[in-house]
Amino acid sequence: MSPNENEPDVRGARPTEAELSERRNRLARALEEKTAQAEGQKSVSSSGTGQGFAQAMKLSTEFVAGVLVGAAIGWLIDKGFGTSPWGLIVFLLLGFVAGVLNVLRSAGLIAEQQDRTRDG
Repeated sequence: MSPNENEPDVRGARPTEAELSERRNRLARALEEKTAQAEGQKSVSSSGTGQGFAQAMKLSTEFVAGVLVGAAIGWLIDKGFGTSPWGLIVFLLLGFVAGVLNVLRSAGLIAEQQDRTRDG
């Protein structure tokens, strides 16, 4: 239980205005330091989480787009040439491969086509 400002302290004497003011200033400085540290940690963790989420959305969109475009091309070829379901199957698989390659390129795990031709 903390003593009331108007009650005597352990020594039996009431604190002076200067002592109370000094305590209040120390407390204010300590609170400002703790608040600044907490905000710094919060901004680092939240920005990291936001960036990770954005990267995950980008990679998943790249993959899904590749599969959907492959399926759409296969479906159109099947409708146009009457080769159902072979066009859809072949281009769905090609779209899957293209989606995986796009994800790997976006993640930086394999080099872009331009980079490979310049290095080789």
